[in-house]
Amino acid sequence: MNATAPNPEGLTTAEAVARQRRDGPNLLPQPDRRNGLRIVWSVLREPMLLLLIGACALYLLLGDAQEALVLAASVVLVVGLTVYQEYRSERALQALRELSSPRARVLRDGQTRLLAARELVVGDVIFVTEGDRVPADSHVLTASDLMLDESMLTGESAPVRRPGSPEEDADSALIRASTLVVRGNGTAQVVAIGVHTAVGQIGQALRTLRSPPTPMEREMRRAVGLFAVLGIASSVVLTLLYVAVHGNWLSGLLAGVTLAMANIPEEFPVVLTVFLALGAWRMAGHRALVRRAPAIEALGSVTVLCTDKTGTLTQNRMTLAELVTDQARATPSTLASRELEALLDCADLASADEPFDPMERAIRTAAAPRPSTRDRRTRVREYPFSSELLAVTHVWRRALATGLEVACKGAPEVVAGLCNLPAETRSVVLAQADEMARRGLRVIAAASTVWNEGERSLPATARGFNLEWRGLLGLADPLRPGVAGAVADAQAAGVRVVMLTGDHLETARAIAAQAGITQDGRIALGSELEALDPATLAEYANHVDVFARVKPDHKLRLVNALKDAGQVVAMTGDGVNDAPALMSAHVGVAMGERGTDVAREAASIVLLDDNFVTVVRAIRQGRCIYDNILSAVRYILAVHVPITGLALLPLLFGGTLILMPLHIVFLELIIDPASTLVFEGEPAAADVMRRPPRPPSQRLLDIPTLVRALGQGLAVFALVTAIYLLGRSKGIATPELSALSFTALVAGNLGLIVVNLSRKARSHWWRIRNPAFWMVALSALGLLMIVTRLQGPGNWFGFAPPSWEMTILSLVLPLVGLALLEAARVLWTRRRVAVTAVPGSG
Repeated sequence: MNATAPNPEGLTTAEAVARQRRDGPNLLPQPDRRNGLRIVWSVLREPMLLLLIGACALYLLLGDAQEALVLAASVVLVVGLTVYQEYRSERALQALRELSSPRARVLRDGQTRLLAARELVVGDVIFVTEGDRVPADSHVLTASDLMLDESMLTGESAPVRRPGSPEEDADSALIRASTLVVRGNGTAQVVAIGVHTAVGQIGQALRTLRSPPTPMEREMRRAVGLFAVLGIASSVVLTLLYVAVHGNWLSGLLAGVTLAMANIPEEFPVVLTVFLALGAWRMAGHRALVRRAPAIEALGSVTVLCTDKTGTLTQNRMTLAELVTDQARATPSTLASRELEALLDCADLASADEPFDPMERAIRTAAAPRPSTRDRRTRVREYPFSSELLAVTHVWRRALATGLEVACKGAPEVVAGLCNLPAETRSVVLAQADEMARRGLRVIAAASTVWNEGERSLPATARGFNLEWRGLLGLADPLRPGVAGAVADAQAAGVRVVMLTGDHLETARAIAAQAGITQDGRIALGSELEALDPATLAEYANHVDVFARVKPDHKLRLVNALKDAGQVVAMTGDGVNDAPALMSAHVGVAMGERGTDVAREAASIVLLDDNFVTVVRAIRQGRCIYDNILSAVRYILAVHVPITGLALLPLLFGGTLILMPLHIVFLELIIDPASTLVFEGEPAAADVMRRPPRPPSQRLLDIPTLVRALGQGLAVFALVTAIYLLGRSKGIATPELSALSFTALVAGNLGLIVVNLSRKARSHWWRIRNPAFWMVALSALGLLMIVTRLQGPGNWFGFAPPSWEMTILSLVLPLVGLALLEAARVLWTRRRVAVTAVPGSG
């Protein structure tokens, strides 16, 4: 799959579509996805389904073919519901994969476009720059100081230089898919895509690999395993006890199978899968793409949010607001002197031809009405911006000129140093920069010179030029709408916001004040951190909320200092050198629009809109997801208590068994949708962003959760027992007594859903706005009336219609009992909070 002759003009859309039809998408081998058959197979291996199939076999051995047939039909229904839930989860995961696919800058129809990398075809011309992952095997057409990290293919850690054109060195002009551009930029023509690339061949061997389970998944599996062991043990005891009392092995085995079905909470893994997949999908709808599921769990524990300024707090839509030289000051539209024009021309020459950086775009926009500075010029060298030198320098050859033209722009103090300004002049220009920064402008400086020693003698770094100072440029980048409110929300939630920026100290101070990040004005410079010992650095990290002139290595030190101090840190970043800090933070947040591929790969979450408001919204959504998982877990634990109890209750009183496998299936048709659809769709509680962060050591299944869930379950079991004993005392026949007990159990089940929903819903259950709850509740009550009031369906369940008085009592008593219990709990909690709030109280 090779391109024909190099075509630097790129392809047309029609050509690209034709080639994609021929060659397919530019996709590496994907991990094996679960199709419909694999989902069905995984569901059929679930313990609950195996127990149901075993129960069918026992009914056939007992000679009850009708009961076996009804149970088999119910098995099909349960399988269908479970497959639907799993398929819904898998679709959400696949949608997230498509959202997170890389993008590429491509020349199509003579215009630069940003496309999904999967749309690349052989022959496309692509642009690559520092921080990009190469999207396909390509031949270099042009390059400026282009160097790549090819360690993932070759194992060599040292970056490899690529020539500026294929004619320079045809053998080394190939850049491989998935290698990383660590320096410079260039254009290249695609020669191989997808599985035909070098990394695609390697990827064929990795298709079956899957990510290891998360801590929450491991905890869920341990819980299911523990309850399974207890359930099987109790089922064996029940079987032996039944045989000892009644002497019927097959009926005893059926009773044991029923008890096992009743007390194994197999819904746990389904809940976790569905909640995390759909929760991540909901977050993607709010422009936050979750790449790693543990990030959702960690979001609820975040105590410090470290954020950059440009594009995250601000709009990243810069405009050139002011130009300042030694003698003049003006806006771009009112340039009145040759000095000011030369300053703008210099800054324009120090910018990329197709700029993506917002500052360079602003400069190019301001320079656009003027004659192009690039006419009859050819760029011969670029010295890119780096953490060691906060400036970028371009060297140009001009037609008919003897020397090379050098243009530089960067941080004022750095450019002043490159110009070797006298101390007095340096103080004046930096004071000008401070004054501009205090007005919220982002300030850069520009300088230029002429190099007369030829291209072969160009210095290794920009420090080798003797530059001449041109002046300062002030760029306006206003705060994003909603940022101040989002900062206030984060602070109210106990999340401290720390701003880390490479900008001037006064610019950082002005933006931080507008956003409400700092009130006391305490700001530290990145350079101050370099000489600090760990203890002093920890003091800075814990008490300073704004850091200016920060380099990527400073960010990593600050993140580690905060972590050492016991904080749970979320960190935003966009550059190649931000990757270590993003990986070190508990939650790394990369920029989706302006961020590099390396930053996105290192992060747990990618912001699709680069907006700080989205970060805070993600924290809110993460807390909501965790709350809903916790509510579902409490409900699942609680509901299995009365089910298990009712399976044992008749045996304790010498009566006929009430619960049989078909009854468990009926209950599962309530429990499964409730534990997934109802709780997953529940909105955030009103106080979700007014609580302190959750301690990271807090386990999902901790002692308070277990005690509360088991307490709720025991309360429902006590109320069901009361109905059962009342019916026995009245001498009600067994089929009617079974119907009453089952009615009380279903009512208690619905009551448990209500008390485990959000706090607002618990206070006023009739105000529940969750449509899934009403769908489940009304469907359950409708089916309950059918099987307890109609003779045909009732016979399948072993029921006979009881009196309406006892039916209403069986429905109302569990609900009223739970309501009184919850009211008592709420009153006790409020009283405890009130007592704790009184100064001097215990």
